[in-house]
Amino acid sequence: MDARDQLRRYLEQRREMGERELVLDGMSVEDVMRILDARAPSSPGPERAGPSSASSGAQARSSASAAPVDSSDWREVLRSTGSSPAKAPDRPSERAAPASPAAPPAPPPETPPPVPPASSGGAAPTASPGQGLVVGASSRELFGGPLSTLQTIDDIAAAVTKCTRCPLYKTALNPVPGEGSATAELVCVGEAPGQTEDETGRPFVGAAGQLLTKILAAINLRREDVFICNVLKHRPPMNRNPMPQEVEACSPYLVRQLEIIRPKVIVAFGTFAAQTLLDTKLSIGKLRGIVHRYYGIPLVVTYHPAALLRNPAWKRPTWEDVQLARRVLDRAPGA
Repeated sequence: MDARDQLRRYLEQRREMGERELVLDGMSVEDVMRILDARAPSSPGPERAGPSSASSGAQARSSASAAPVDSSDWREVLRSTGSSPAKAPDRPSERAAPASPAAPPAPPPETPPPVPPASSGGAAPTASPGQGLVVGASSRELFGGPLSTLQTIDDIAAAVTKCTRCPLYKTALNPVPGEGSATAELVCVGEAPGQTEDETGRPFVGAAGQLLTKILAAINLRREDVFICNVLKHRPPMNRNPMPQEVEACSPYLVRQLEIIRPKVIVAFGTFAAQTLLDTKLSIGKLRGIVHRYYGIPLVVTYHPAALLRNPAWKRPTWEDVQLARRVLDRAPGA
């Protein structure tokens, strides 16, 4: 597969996910797709709907006669058409769910601007991440209820073992309080234990857990250096979605864990973790790509590793999200 085919496939995936702009290159997906069609005379196809202009049409016509570039970098192929600007303009991205072209809905008031993806060379971008939702104040304790008497992560694990706050303990084989460093700078929060986690009493040890370990290694973090846990500490039967009353009963343990560890960054994996911590009903598509604040702790939202196993197209945005978390961690005071 040459670079042009790679670019086409990449753009088709982004369009299926509802994105309409290339933040990195400052061009719309449809503009680039038209350029690609112009460069491929054997498969012209109908013109796709989307923004157009006389200049982009001229660029597409000129690129049709240009010699193909022998490169594995799709950006270089795009730039060879003379259509890629040197610097992307500051325009909002449409990371949210696909909207009707005739009447795109206005973004919710609490949805912050997007963050540019990390550069391929790993260098920190000059622009600061966008500000997201803010939950609580950094000067306030996260939790002041009965669990405030638990002083260590081991205390919480012991309390979870005896927990009967919701009926899940009756069907679960083992509690899964979480594991990792009690002084971790980064905490990974998932949804609930699965079958393998229920059997072992450890979080993220199944297929999704193996993928999480690889994701952490990709940003130079070892599993034992972070803390990994879930919103729910017992497995829901048949891996069903958590019930609201179960989240309400179990989330104080998570809150107390975060209060004790006080990490520099939280990564919420999946919808339930993100919505629980941020106290919102916004979709994960509107929550990812920006930095939120949870009682003063930066929080980054991304897809759950289990979702990546079902939909590989989400691996790229997840990679961008964990790179963002890594940048926030590197910039944290004392890092």
